[in-house]
Amino acid sequence: MSNTIEKSIEIKASRSRVWKALTDSKEFGAWFGINIEGPFKVGKVSSGKITIEGFTHVPWNSTIKAMEEPSYFAYTWHPYAVDPDVDYSGEPETLVEFWLEESDGQTSVRVRETGFDNLPPHRIADALRANTHGWGAQLENIKKHVEN
Repeated sequence: MSNTIEKSIEIKASRSRVWKALTDSKEFGAWFGINIEGPFKVGKVSSGKITIEGFTHVPWNSTIKAMEEPSYFAYTWHPYAVDPDVDYSGEPETLVEFWLEESDGQTSVRVRETGFDNLPPHRIADALRANTHGWGAQLENIKKHVEN
């Protein structure tokens, strides 16, 4: 089993429009399903609450690692940290990276999440399974958000 998730999607919009949807914390929250407290800032923790039905008990915490306009955005987080009785803060985080490329009026969005092999062994398979499905859904969400 690979310890990396990589997915991509084509969006009928300019790279600058997709960049805004990805890096503006309010827009990111709208398509990702999070009520984020404050703007994204490199080196800072982004916090909020998940708004997706069934996960509203889950806090959002990520550290913004890079915002290289207009093509690269990255953050770290605790993947599939959904059990309210577990303190995940001592676990390693995975790295989520986005690359944007524009061609012929469309933007290709590629996301890659790495670092699952650093998680506690009992969490690796569930986190990989959940996030593999999750990234497919989230790419469709950003596409709908930007194209509508």
